[in-house]
Amino acid sequence: MLSVRDEQAIEDPAWLVHFLGAGFPEIGRLMPSYIVRCGVMRTLHVMGSRKEYSRGMRVIARTGRGLEVGEVLSEANDRVTKQLAEAQGFGEGGSDGSSPGGSIQREMSPEDENEYSHLLAKTVSEADRCFEIIKELDLPMDLVEVERVFGGERMVVYYLSENRVDFRELVKRLAAEFQTRVEMKQIGVRDEAKLLADYGDCGKPVCCNTHLVKMPPVSMKMAKLQKATLDPNKISGRCGRLKCCLRYEYDTYEDHRKSLPRVGADVVTSDGRGRILSQELLSRQLLIQMEDSRRVMIHANEVLTVIKGSKRRKRDPESVESRESSGDRESKNRETTGDVPKTKKSARRPTKKRNEKQD
Repeated sequence: MLSVRDEQAIEDPAWLVHFLGAGFPEIGRLMPSYIVRCGVMRTLHVMGSRKEYSRGMRVIARTGRGLEVGEVLSEANDRVTKQLAEAQGFGEGGSDGSSPGGSIQREMSPEDENEYSHLLAKTVSEADRCFEIIKELDLPMDLVEVERVFGGERMVVYYLSENRVDFRELVKRLAAEFQTRVEMKQIGVRDEAKLLADYGDCGKPVCCNTHLVKMPPVSMKMAKLQKATLDPNKISGRCGRLKCCLRYEYDTYEDHRKSLPRVGADVVTSDGRGRILSQELLSRQLLIQMEDSRRVMIHANEVLTVIKGSKRRKRDPESVESRESSGDRESKNRETTGDVPKTKKSARRPTKKRNEKQD
């Protein structure tokens, strides 16, 4: 008789890969696993399978939300799973040692394609109805997207709101009308662009909708370091925030900046002494003003010596000691002579004496 653990291994290929791979590593390596992208939020999963699939194939997969339509991206080897865990911000192996899992059930058939197209058409009318109910209840929220899971297990409503929203009545009405489980998910403006945006200013599909797993924070400091234009209209993405691509090369710029002499430093070159006016980080070139007021552009390797940087000069310990010693001598002289340091007398307002009446 099979135990519960054995029955779970037979039903879930992903669990079977983990179970067999733990006790029998050579068998676990024979079970293929893939990186599959599912849902409108394009979540990446590591899924096991009993069959082999190629990149770009559309499959029906089982995840924690139910049956979903997915796209196979690549095989899930050790290098890929490690990169995926680091990109999702879990470090090596993820927060629990793994990424979101699941299992590939089958390749998508023409019948599945037909059913999925009807499901998408149905989702449009459901979104319209959801928008009407939100207006009736006068809820302070903006509807972004409505997603129907392929298996019909649930309906996910994505919305924007600055404050907490009491949507209990909304969920009750939606569940009664559509006869399914309703899940409300609050998202930000970057996630809204991930759902609705198509192409960026570069002419390519937006990064958040293609390859970005986690959207890192972007600051104006990154734009200034890369000498990008500070016009908000030119450095803002479809979400209205700073473009995510400003972060792609920031680490490289920062490494070059740290390895080059600071702006304002005096340096010695083969042509003489000069002061650094500006830096070209990617080409590692420096604009230097020589002592005869000539301005020349040289490579960083041509700098022989850095004389003075732009940092504040440190206090000389000898001068500090000399000041302390002089202060000690003054205090000793006062002790021997009995002199007391003069202090300013505080000015007091004269008080009027009250005249007492005598009987």
